Amino acid sequence: MKLKNKYIALAAVGALTLASCNDTLDVSSPSQMDQSMAYSSTEFATNAINGVYVLFCEDPYTSRMCGVWMQNTDVEAEVPQAGVPASDRRAVWSLQAPAITGFNDVYNAWNNNLQAIERANQVRAGIDNSSIGKQDEMQQIKGEATCLKAFRYYLMCGLWGDVPYYDEAAKWGDVIDKPRTDKNVIYSRCLQQLVDIEPNMKWSDVNTGGIERMSRDFAIGLIARLALFRAGYGLTVDGTMKRADDYLDVTADSLTVTYKNLSGATVTASSHNDYVQMAKDYCQKIIQLKPRELNPDFYTAFQNEMNYTVVNNSEVLAEVAFVQNYGGDVGWSIGVTNSGCSNGNTTIQVGLTPSYYMSFADGDYRREITCANYDHNADTVRAAAATSIKVGKWDRSLAAKELGKDSSKGTGINFPLMRWSDILLMLAEAENELNGPTAIAKDALMKVRARAFAGANNYAEQVTNYVNNLGSKEAFFNAIVNERAWEFGGEGLRKFDLVRWNLYAQKIEQAMRTMLCWGINNYYADIEKDDAALASILKEYPEVRNYANWANKLWYMKTGKNNTRTDIKWYNTKYQADLDDAALTGDGWSSVNWGSQLIKRTRTYSYKGTDYGTSGTKKEEKDPVTEEVKVTYDLGTAPNNITFTIIKGKEPSGVTRTDKYQASDYATRLYRGYSNGALKGNGIVPYILPIGITTLNASSVLNNDGYCFNSTQMGEGINVDVATIITENW
Repeated sequence: MKLKNKYIALAAVGALTLASCNDTLDVSSPSQMDQSMAYSSTEFATNAINGVYVLFCEDPYTSRMCGVWMQNTDVEAEVPQAGVPASDRRAVWSLQAPAITGFNDVYNAWNNNLQAIERANQVRAGIDNSSIGKQDEMQQIKGEATCLKAFRYYLMCGLWGDVPYYDEAAKWGDVIDKPRTDKNVIYSRCLQQLVDIEPNMKWSDVNTGGIERMSRDFAIGLIARLALFRAGYGLTVDGTMKRADDYLDVTADSLTVTYKNLSGATVTASSHNDYVQMAKDYCQKIIQLKPRELNPDFYTAFQNEMNYTVVNNSEVLAEVAFVQNYGGDVGWSIGVTNSGCSNGNTTIQVGLTPSYYMSFADGDYRREITCANYDHNADTVRAAAATSIKVGKWDRSLAAKELGKDSSKGTGINFPLMRWSDILLMLAEAENELNGPTAIAKDALMKVRARAFAGANNYAEQVTNYVNNLGSKEAFFNAIVNERAWEFGGEGLRKFDLVRWNLYAQKIEQAMRTMLCWGINNYYADIEKDDAALASILKEYPEVRNYANWANKLWYMKTGKNNTRTDIKWYNTKYQADLDDAALTGDGWSSVNWGSQLIKRTRTYSYKGTDYGTSGTKKEEKDPVTEEVKVTYDLGTAPNNITFTIIKGKEPSGVTRTDKYQASDYATRLYRGYSNGALKGNGIVPYILPIGITTLNASSVLNNDGYCFNSTQMGEGINVDVATIITENW
C-alpha cells in the first residue's frame, strides 16, 4: 500500500504545510526555527527533512526537471514549434536555451534546487549540533539530507553546468551571492559527504518510508553514479567538453574523495580511473551487502507505480513519492497520450524518437513497454504516427485510482530515481573501463539483457552470443551506451549520460542521419529514376539501403474494446508489410505513417520560366478520331495560374517539374540549436541552461559568459537537402 505520510506541497507563505493521509502539520522552515528546538527530537527533525522532500512536489521538479527538460537526445525528444524559439520550454527541446534567460520556469527551477540544498544543509547542521545527533534515527535523517543535497546538485550540474556551491548551512553574516563553482568540485564534495554518512543509514526495507525516502540503498547507488560523473566529461566555460583531468589539478583537496574500498583499505580518488574504480567498488558493495534480483517482468516496476504500490528491497532503489492532486506530472506530461478520457487528460511533453523505437532488436520486450506507438482518445485506443511515439511506461488510463475525467496534473504516480539495472550497468561500465570486458562486466550486462529477451525465440542470439561476442573494450562500451538507452528510455537519464560520455553530438547526429536515410527509402523508387540524383545520395549516404526494409507505414486493426495497447493488432511493427496497400486495405487493415514522416518532398511547377508554385495537374485525353493525345495542364492558383493544352509528342509542354527532397520539419527542429538543421555541427552540444535574468540582476558575481551561449544557433532551422530532381517537359 502507499506510504501514509507522503509529502505534498500546498500554497503557503513563509511556512511549509506537510500533509499525510492521517494528519496535517504546519511546520516552519528549519532556517526560521531555533535549532535547539528543531533538532531536539526525531519528530522535529523528521518535519525538517520533510521540508526538503516537499520541494519535489513543486512544478520546477514535477514537470520540468523530472522529464520535460531531459530532452532532446537520441532517445527522448519532443519537437518544438516552427519559428525562432520563444521564452518557453520548447527552446530547451531544440537546444536553444539562451532564448529563455527571461523564462520564469528557469528562475523557479534554479531557486527550487538551491532552496532544497539550503534546507538539506540546515538539517545536516542541526543534527551535527544536536545533543541527540548521534542516535541512529538522527543519523538516518542526516543521510537523507545528504542524499537530497547531492541529488539536487546532480540536477543542477547536469542542467546548468558549473553552479554556486554551498557546503554548509547559511548563517547570519554569510556571503550567499557566490560565483559558479566547477562541477567537478561539487561532485567531489557531495561524494565525500555521502561516503561519510552512508554507513550510518538504514536500508529501505527497515527505514520508515522505504524507497519513497532516501535510504542506504540509494546512497550507495548515488555514490556510484556521481563517481562516474566526476570521472566523465562536462561543458566548460571555454565552450569545450573536458574531464577534470584535462584542465584541473585533480590532486587538490577539493577534488579528491577518501573512502574505504571493498577490502577495507582507505583509498583516495582523484583521477579519472580512481573515480571509475570508486563507482565499481560501490556497485559491488551494494551487491554484496544487499543483493537482489531484477523483477522477472520489465513492466513490473512501472505497474507498481501505476498501482500506487510501493515495494521495498526490490528493483527500485528510490522513487519520488507523489500525492494525487498535489504533485507529480507522471501520467500527465510524461506517459501515454490521453484525450477526452474517463481517467483524465494529458499534455504530453516527453516523446521518443522514431530512430530509438527502431533501434530495439527483434524480441526485446522493453520496446513494447517503453515505446507507446498508440494513444487514447475518448476511451478508444488508436495507433500513433512515428513522430508521436510517447513513453509507454506510465499510462493514466491504467492508473489504479480513479483520477476523474477532468483531471490532469497531480496524478500521484511515483517516478523512479534509480533501479537495480542501473547498478548492474554501472558496474559493467566501470569494470570494462578499468579492465575490459571481463566476466564481471559481461555477467552484469547479461542479467539485464536476459530479462529483456526472456521467452524470445532469439534469446541465445541476443543474450548469450551477443554478450560473449563483445571482445574489445570499445565494443563493450558501445554496448553499454546502447543498453542504457533501451533500459532507461523515458526515465530522464540519457541526456546526462551522453554528456558524461561526451557522445551527445555524435548520438544526435546519428539519430538524425538514421531518420533521414530511413525516410529516403520512402521515395527511393522515384529518386533512382534520376541517375545523377541517385549517385549523389549514395555518395553522401552510402548506408541508405540498409534501411530499405524499415516500414514506411504500420498497419493495424482494432480488435478489442478495453482501451489497452493489446486491443490493437499489428500487421507489422517495424518492417515493410509483405502485401501492398490495396490488399491490406481490402482486408480491413488501417495504416499510420511511419518512416514516411521523416523526409518531405516539395514539388513545384514552372512554365516557360514562370514559377507557378506547388499546384499542378496534368490530364490526358485521346481523340477517338485522330487518336492524338491531348494533354491539358492546370498550373498554379488564382490569380497566378494558367491552363493550356498541347498535343502529346508534337510539341514540348514547356512545363518543368522540380522535386526537392529534404529532411522533414520534425527531424530538422529536434536539434536545430546544435546545427541549425545540418547533420554536421561543431561537435559541442549547447545543453546547458542559462541562469535566469532575474537571478543575474540580483547577483554581482554570476553571469552566463561562455558555455557555448554565444555560439548557439538561434534560427528556425534549415531542412537538410537530400536531392533535387528536375523533370523537363513533364
